[in-house]
Amino acid sequence: MSNIEEIKAVKSVISFLMVGQSNMAGRGDIDEVEPIQNGLCHVLRMGVWQPMSEPVNVDRGSHAEFLPGVSLAASFADALASYTGEHIGLVPCAYGGSGIAKWQPGGVLFDHAVFMARLAMRSSTLGGIIWHQGENDCSHFDKEAYRAAFLSTMTAFRRELGEELPIIIGELSEHMGPRWEKIARGVPLMNQLLRELANELPSCRIAKAADLPCRIDGIHFSAASCRTLGKRYFEEYLALKEKK
Repeated sequence: MSNIEEIKAVKSVISFLMVGQSNMAGRGDIDEVEPIQNGLCHVLRMGVWQPMSEPVNVDRGSHAEFLPGVSLAASFADALASYTGEHIGLVPCAYGGSGIAKWQPGGVLFDHAVFMARLAMRSSTLGGIIWHQGENDCSHFDKEAYRAAFLSTMTAFRRELGEELPIIIGELSEHMGPRWEKIARGVPLMNQLLRELANELPSCRIAKAADLPCRIDGIHFSAASCRTLGKRYFEEYLALKEKK
């Protein structure tokens, strides 16, 4: 049996689309935390479900300044699989450094994510979208422009993939290093807006992250923070499902 045949022989896969920028892709140091080993967790690679391993979302090559690493998505999947007993699949489509303008309908990142989600839906049920993005837009924060662009993106994702699709988003860290002072000034404003958007958008919740420390680069969550944040995403997803 192939890997996907083995999965389908047991239970169906519940998949989640990973979208946003580098803190969704994950930049945590691999050797900082214990690896997650859960046979119920999978990643869509080359169109097939493979056992989950980190880095989950390889959006940069070995020449990059910030290498792919530990992601919040792994502990999210692990917590959800452990709670439900279901097979959980991750569909990695996050891209480091991408502002909200890059995620508009008709753009390459949006279209790629929709394509990958539909590919995943051939062998899974799409359970929701997990999104983390905003650092790129903090240095030139424009509340109304970001609000409109965010709602445009999420409305379009639901139009393409499912009108009632749950969406979990996350706050940004408010513990950025000196190198990122210009971005850091906009973070509290962005976090306030993200909380407002989570309340405004139906079937959407926000995971707290303002308190979580960054790794040595001063802008990306540490691996330990990623583990914590992923569990918070799970808690918000569970609260959303139980509310229904």
